[in-house]
Amino acid sequence: MTIVKQSFWTTIAIAVVVAAPSLAMAIGSTADHGKFEALDQQFASGPEVTRACLTCHTEAAKQIHGTKHWTWDFVNPKTGQRLGKKNVINNFCVSATPNIAECSSCHVGYGWKDDTFDFSSEENVDCLVCHDTTGTYSKKALRTPGKRKPNLKKMAQSVGPTSRATCGACHLSGGGGDAVKHGDLDPSVEHPDVFLDVHMDADGLDFTCSDCHGAKSHKVEGGRYDAKPHGNGGMTKHGKDEEHSHATCQSCHGDAPMKDEKLNEHTDKIACQTCHIPEYSRGDYPTKTWWDWSTAGTLDVDGKPFVAKDDWGWEVYNSKKGDFRWQRNVVPDYVWFNGTIRYTLLGDTFDPAKVLSVNALDGGPDDPDSRIYPVKVMRGKQPYDAVNKTLTAVQTTGKDGYWTTFDWDTAIDRGMTSVGAPYSGRYGFVETEMKWLITHMVAPADEALGCPSCHAKDGRLAAIEGVYIPGRDSNRLLDLAGYVLVLLTLAGVALHGALRVVFALRRRSRT
Repeated sequence: MTIVKQSFWTTIAIAVVVAAPSLAMAIGSTADHGKFEALDQQFASGPEVTRACLTCHTEAAKQIHGTKHWTWDFVNPKTGQRLGKKNVINNFCVSATPNIAECSSCHVGYGWKDDTFDFSSEENVDCLVCHDTTGTYSKKALRTPGKRKPNLKKMAQSVGPTSRATCGACHLSGGGGDAVKHGDLDPSVEHPDVFLDVHMDADGLDFTCSDCHGAKSHKVEGGRYDAKPHGNGGMTKHGKDEEHSHATCQSCHGDAPMKDEKLNEHTDKIACQTCHIPEYSRGDYPTKTWWDWSTAGTLDVDGKPFVAKDDWGWEVYNSKKGDFRWQRNVVPDYVWFNGTIRYTLLGDTFDPAKVLSVNALDGGPDDPDSRIYPVKVMRGKQPYDAVNKTLTAVQTTGKDGYWTTFDWDTAIDRGMTSVGAPYSGRYGFVETEMKWLITHMVAPADEALGCPSCHAKDGRLAAIEGVYIPGRDSNRLLDLAGYVLVLLTLAGVALHGALRVVFALRRRSRT
């Protein structure tokens, strides 16, 4: 699939986006933070840096306080579900609240260790985690006793716009390590080439995260909880226009981006990502696809925890965490998706004899907002309350966590107590799956999927229901009608050719 020429204004808008970083370098910043008196001092802590930042950026912390990056809390207007760290369970690290001191290493604040954290404090906002440009900032180093502290003065005097590296410090390592969670986001995209991602290609368009995920008052637009599988077309300023606040392909490329109009007809049922991200985890890292907590706790011959790795150096067993599987160059799974995601929350009951979907993506062939969308499906086994038939929160970290005691009963009891939920005292392990939208690692146009990838009996969309796909599906009457049309066409061509021969011979005989 190839892209047609954009309209005049769309072309101009894209050129501005692409040229923005170069223009900024040419024009130069309007402020040299190295000359600010408030930053010309030695800082003993992160909050001290924030106090200095607020002397000029007086409203920044208040803006941060109103974002999901700060609250880690969101009410989905479509489902009414409250999605927060207390009631959302996943099949990676299981639960955040019992382990918040560890999980908050990716929070945009300082000091969130328990329920006493002051969310109203402006000094608790961490400015450097997003705006450090030295590449040396480490929240862990700041809070680890005895560890060499980073040069906060140098960092404060060198702040700048966000980058793939600053956003990636958290988002490329979600789920407990590099490349674990998303599949389409790993450290490879910090400096990708055009074959890994045509938009973020470091020697090409060089998009940063904020080029698509725009921000208004520090509210960075994204779609992990409230997603949108397609756009309305035309250029929009992400984060400025509430109607078009999601980063979608159509925002830049329009509703009919292909030269072939037949291909453009596909966009009412198929997401752009389906054809243009033929595989995920295509960089230097495999992604984790299986995590079995039920096998955790096995010790070596000396009675100590151990780690086993594959030939590539990736963990396939860890006494603290169980068994893992990794994959690279993975063909996505495909589902109907209309933008609504429903979660199995803490307290929701289920049948443990079946594979539990930790989240479910709504959509179907008769829904005009639905598109066939690529996803990574994370699978594994995790603890649940065997009596109440609900998922459990688990305290895995800390001096009294599971990793220290290898005691599931105690770890679950403490985890459920921390979130204020009942625990029967009996646990088991249930097989789960969780779907993650694939939208990064966009391949070059000439590597997009061709027609045979889907229009075949065993094609990529073999499991998609509710839509007729020529080449995959058949219908006796429809096939018969097709054969008749082909035969009639051939007969017409033959008749036409015969008549031309007859009339040519007649004209020749007259002469």
